[in-house]
Amino acid sequence: MVQNSRSTPLFLSPPSEKSVFLHSRNKSAYNMERPNILVIYTGGTIGMMMDPEDKALKPFEFKNIRQQLPMLDLLECDITFQSLLPLIDSSDTNPQFWLRLVDMIEAEYQNYDGFVVLHGTDTMAYTSSALSFLLENLDKPVIITGSQLPLGVLRTDGRRNILNAIGFAADRKDGRPMLNEVCLFFQTALFRGNRIYKDDAASFNAFHSPNYPHLANVGTEISYNEHCLLPKSVPGTFIAHHKMDNNVGLIKLFPGINLASMEAMLHTEGLHAVVLETFGVGNAPTSPDFLKILQEAIDRDIILVNISQCKGGGGVEMQRYATGKHLADIGVTSGSDMTTEAALTKLMYLFGEGYPLNTIRKLLKMSLRGELTENY
Repeated sequence: MVQNSRSTPLFLSPPSEKSVFLHSRNKSAYNMERPNILVIYTGGTIGMMMDPEDKALKPFEFKNIRQQLPMLDLLECDITFQSLLPLIDSSDTNPQFWLRLVDMIEAEYQNYDGFVVLHGTDTMAYTSSALSFLLENLDKPVIITGSQLPLGVLRTDGRRNILNAIGFAADRKDGRPMLNEVCLFFQTALFRGNRIYKDDAASFNAFHSPNYPHLANVGTEISYNEHCLLPKSVPGTFIAHHKMDNNVGLIKLFPGINLASMEAMLHTEGLHAVVLETFGVGNAPTSPDFLKILQEAIDRDIILVNISQCKGGGGVEMQRYATGKHLADIGVTSGSDMTTEAALTKLMYLFGEGYPLNTIRKLLKMSLRGELTENY
């Protein structure tokens, strides 16, 4: 595997006399030799500090960030912190939240060379997937990170995650940003934002990307897998999308699934599409009653997308077994090796854009932002 290694840990350089806190919206006011990074705090564990009086965890005032992270002064970039208000727990994430985040990034896009989003971990994979579709033709990075422990806790992983995420957002090669996509950084790995899922609620290695290599790894050196990065975009072609349609659903198959409840969901008013989490490589029951319910939904122009329940790797191959071929025969769309998070947010994006059904079916099989392996 060809790698590009950086020998400077944490992207640090000697301290600069220039303050890391600049708030001008005029890009000409910045030192053009140093990248300008906007860090957006949305809520979540990483921004919590323990109140010295009542010992309760409360949102942190980022204007005091250097008290917790003095090493920010060593990063080779100028940094501005903003909060996306109101702050939310990541369990409250929804398409409206994603669109507000897109609005902020679009408004500041020409003023900064990279963005870092601080986010709760529980739904971080949904947000990174959604942003990957909503931010088209990026020519600079959007790095999402968070932490398992609050920033104000002694053993927090938040300090390392923030410093590395900012470092990746600021990194350059040949005068251009090293990255031009939505990524997620956690612990020691940089992931494509629409290729990951949260796997562990207790470990610092909380996220995994079984169907796509890490974009970079952090150890004593910074090692990029450059052949895994998205191709460079043409500068000036960035498009921010501002619509999502959440009339989509998720059905996880299990032995003995109640067909009446499944049918009831498929008759939800306004429903456009459903992700079917199937067994193995895309297998499902072959009973006539089960297939009849799916066929009737497809006949009502509801798109069904087949995603494997298996988290450890692999994808959907509906032609391998008869139990999967039955789904293909009635018109279920293969989700290839997409994650459930990517499939759901991709559907919200495509229906939000108002594409015809036949176009959506075609686009579901295509890699729009590196979210799937075509012809898997």
